[in-house]
Amino acid sequence: MDATIWKDMFHLGLPILEKVLRPVFVYLFLVISLRLSGKRELARLNPFDLVVLLTLSNTVQNAIIGDDNSVTGGIIGATTLLALNYLVVRFLYRHETLDRLVEGDADVLVDDGKVREEQLEKELITRAELEAAARKQGLESLDEVERAVLEPGGSISFVAKRPTADTTRHGELMSRLDALGANLAALRDTVAAASVKT
Repeated sequence: MDATIWKDMFHLGLPILEKVLRPVFVYLFLVISLRLSGKRELARLNPFDLVVLLTLSNTVQNAIIGDDNSVTGGIIGATTLLALNYLVVRFLYRHETLDRLVEGDADVLVDDGKVREEQLEKELITRAELEAAARKQGLESLDEVERAVLEPGGSISFVAKRPTADTTRHGELMSRLDALGANLAALRDTVAAASVKT
């Protein structure tokens, strides 16, 4: 192999400090931007959200690597991002107040069986999207939901009303089966009593 291939592959086109600082600045910018854009960006992606995230990653790529396309530069950039993320997550784990500031608080979307339209509007979640999320968790409609919470990570947690429609139907079915069993037992006793007489 030609020595220039190795030189081009591993020779840094930028100073190491710049290769470390570029990912740090982009990381901080993205964390703040995604926090300000709301929880929706973190969870359910509609086609528009997906396009934004894909183009966002392509847009910041040059800001992270600069004019350096070397393997060494890529490894330094990737290692910086991974290390920074590890340190931030560890730090936030030990500082709950700051973690809540960065991630935000949970938002109640359905409370006591009533949909909070102002919260849906604030988080840009349509009623149809909320219903779809409920169906994914085994609830047929929002009528079965006692409480729904949009978690800081972007997922929606549902608490079903007690008893659920399935539980009610099951209870009714079991009551009917018990009544049918009692009727059969009474019929058997009647047939047995009639056969004894004859």
